[in-house]
Amino acid sequence: MLKENDAFGAAIADYENGIHGENIIVHSDICDDDVIPVDWLFRTENQMPEIEKKALELCKGKVLDIGACTGVHAEALILKGFEVETIDVSPGAVAFQQKLGINAKEQDFFAMTGGDYDTLLMMMNGIGIAGKLSELEKTLFQAKKLLKPGGQILCDSTDIKYLFEDEEGGMWVDLSTEYYGNFQFQMEYKDAKSEWFDWLYVDFGNLKTTAEKLGFNVELVLEDGQSYLAKLSLNA
Repeated sequence: MLKENDAFGAAIADYENGIHGENIIVHSDICDDDVIPVDWLFRTENQMPEIEKKALELCKGKVLDIGACTGVHAEALILKGFEVETIDVSPGAVAFQQKLGINAKEQDFFAMTGGDYDTLLMMMNGIGIAGKLSELEKTLFQAKKLLKPGGQILCDSTDIKYLFEDEEGGMWVDLSTEYYGNFQFQMEYKDAKSEWFDWLYVDFGNLKTTAEKLGFNVELVLEDGQSYLAKLSLNA
């Protein structure tokens, strides 16, 4: 039985049963509601944005796909011969991946211990699990513990400062907030509605500064408008 707060799981189950055309509604504490077309969760590699395609090209060794959802990235990598494991907090998403034969677990990233991964893949702004800029160092430290020497994190995010810019190029922000990229979201699909959760959109400068403090070599791989792909790598 699907959990009532598993919006992604409910959407995936509908799609799997031939019910198409609905959207996942994304509620925000800052912006107007947005939508995620459920079809997008089932995109092929050819349909992926260039940032995602490039990330798949850069994967190496044993891969952990964090927040894998329907497993589209994992599937593409498995077809290329990679050893891939995935984690997600959506029971419905994990169950769907397991039906595809993907080594998927319902797992909280922050509860993982140890690890022998060569690549951590964090697509669809997966680094956002940090929740807040103040928690980014803790998040990257946890990721570092899961990597082998010479391992890497491939992550994308968006500098969303454009949301706060006026027509003259000035920027307005709530001075009581820590960082303009700290968001709260709630996901809704039909009767399934998640709890509100913290989510981070981090600009490359802050990501680079924080990652370098932990010994990562940081590379800006690709930019697409305000979004970017970064590679954070450890020395062997």
